[in-house]
Amino acid sequence: MAYSNEEVLAGLAELVNDETGIAADVVALDKSFTDDLDIDSISMMTIVVNAEEKFDVKIPDEEVKNLKTVGDAVDFIVKAQA
Repeated sequence: MAYSNEEVLAGLAELVNDETGIAADVVALDKSFTDDLDIDSISMMTIVVNAEEKFDVKIPDEEVKNLKTVGDAVDFIVKAQA
């Protein structure tokens, strides 16, 4: 089953909240993982692994550095489902 952008955003917000304690409603498409949400590389890798499981996609390690904002991650996951 393919997830919509809204479902992926909600799921990512939940994963970010689980990993960092950041409120899910703060996690928005325009937020930078590092600058706005203050997520370090270790937490980011945990979020990536959990997102791969949750959305049944593969996010290659070399792609992770390109996922600067929540929107980048949502777009990548939505495209990776196809």
